[in-house]
Amino acid sequence: MSVGDTPSLADIEAVSAQLGRPARDIVAITARCVCTRPLVVATSPRLEDGTPFPTLYYLTQTAATQAASRLEAQGKMVEYQERLAEDDEAREAYEAAHESFLATREALGHVEEIEGISAGGMPTRVKCLHSLMAHALSVGPGVNPVGDWALAETTWSKDVCAC
Repeated sequence: MSVGDTPSLADIEAVSAQLGRPARDIVAITARCVCTRPLVVATSPRLEDGTPFPTLYYLTQTAATQAASRLEAQGKMVEYQERLAEDDEAREAYEAAHESFLATREALGHVEEIEGISAGGMPTRVKCLHSLMAHALSVGPGVNPVGDWALAETTWSKDVCAC
């Protein structure tokens, strides 16, 4: 199962530069900036050193990660948690996003230690907008409502190069 583009050496170098450290265990580039540089990567569910890694989708572009951090600093996680509590349709979609995330990660390899654990607080909490935005950017609009809300509220845009 392919979750995105196979990363090239140039992609790995770009991600390493974005992160300020060597990129680890990237299996795919799942979203790209309009300039074609990596925006989101998919990471192996078990790192090369044996560490379980539940965060399948990892936001790497500096401007995007800063945008997620700004939303978190503005208290958006609490606001989105309240929206989920009040909106049955959004809550059901969030739970479905969790299941989809798990199925995609499982297709990359079974890791017993993280079985049933996704990222960003799914399926019941809103914990990390970085993860939720990365998920939404990777799978497209309409799958992860919280990721979609965050992308809609940020001043950052995937359609404007900020590399």
